Amino acid sequence: MDKPKKVALAYSGGLDTSVIIPWLKENYGCEVVAVCGDIGQGGDELAGLEAKALKTGASEVHVEDMREEFVRDYVWKIVRAGGEYEHKYLLGTSIARPLLAKRQVEVALATGCDGLAHGCTGKGNDQVRFELTYKALAPQLAVIAPWREWDIVSREDAISYAAAHNVPISQTTTKIYSRDRNIWHISHEGGALEDPANAAPDEIWMLTKSPREAADRAVDVTIGFEGGVPVAVNGANYPSAAELLETLNAIGAEAGVGRVDLVENRFVGMKSRGCYETPGGTLIFYAHKELEALALDKNTLHYKQKLALDYAELVYNGLWFTPLREALDAFFEVTSRPVTGEVTLRLYKGTIEPVSRKSPNSLYSLNIASFTMGAEYDQKDALGFINLIGLPIKVRASKARG
Repeated sequence: MDKPKKVALAYSGGLDTSVIIPWLKENYGCEVVAVCGDIGQGGDELAGLEAKALKTGASEVHVEDMREEFVRDYVWKIVRAGGEYEHKYLLGTSIARPLLAKRQVEVALATGCDGLAHGCTGKGNDQVRFELTYKALAPQLAVIAPWREWDIVSREDAISYAAAHNVPISQTTTKIYSRDRNIWHISHEGGALEDPANAAPDEIWMLTKSPREAADRAVDVTIGFEGGVPVAVNGANYPSAAELLETLNAIGAEAGVGRVDLVENRFVGMKSRGCYETPGGTLIFYAHKELEALALDKNTLHYKQKLALDYAELVYNGLWFTPLREALDAFFEVTSRPVTGEVTLRLYKGTIEPVSRKSPNSLYSLNIASFTMGAEYDQKDALGFINLIGLPIKVRASKARG
């Protein structure tokens, strides 16, 4: 296969993608188009990004604000589904990759690129997420994954390569953490975290206040939902999904909520350890579960909980642009229709407790649930279903007794 002549690179300005631009030009002799999506990684990461990419050899740089699209069309879908990978990880990195890769493909096709490149390592999950999106949206484009080709085998090597090619970076060999940040979360990997026997250093946390240092008073926050999607905070409606999430991020972070230290099973088969901060997302997931418990019938809720595990694994594994994901989203859209109302949570030094749950679609009947016996529930009815359910148990026990 001929080498691609013009390559669209998923560019973040971090260590890996910073050295990839000169590496591509040196090893492929190609033109490089840097593509970066603003999904809420913060001003510090985006500041000077375009100038840096051009200085290190990119011929074009595309930086686009995708925060609203990210929250509205991607994050809210995992909220509606209740998707948590291995019951702890709220898919902050996983859910962002399909959108970033989609935009990268769109820019590549619009600018006449014949190749795509990314800075994902050969050990990680992100290579799968990016490349499965490429296959779904532009299978005709060549794919270059430098970490699977070059002689660089560590981040220390990448730092040395950057120094030799005059590429400005912020990482040093004495303090190397791999971080991924967006409006939904920030992840931390590498450094002292690589050994799961080590406690997470206090220095790694960037978004959330330590629970020990949070205020000595509880704070209540009320989140309103329509059809399973957050729409209001403390009675104020938010037309912008991104602004609502930012509001809850600030509230959760101040209360020390949203820290997770996780040993997870990567798609490629190995275990890895990472620390995640998802303050607003943690509040949303907690409130969403409380509201579902009120508004969904037992069979629907329990079946949805089973599918939520499958959905989380599907997103984690990069299978976003597939018929199965679309079909599951259709199921969650229907089951979320009654999930309207508001939930008040009490936050205190990293803990969350529900204070109030309200929904116009509540299936909770005080007349039935109360310990005061009412006409709507006849206790004598219980005898019949206990006898029917217990029939095979009774027969088996009788048989065992001879």
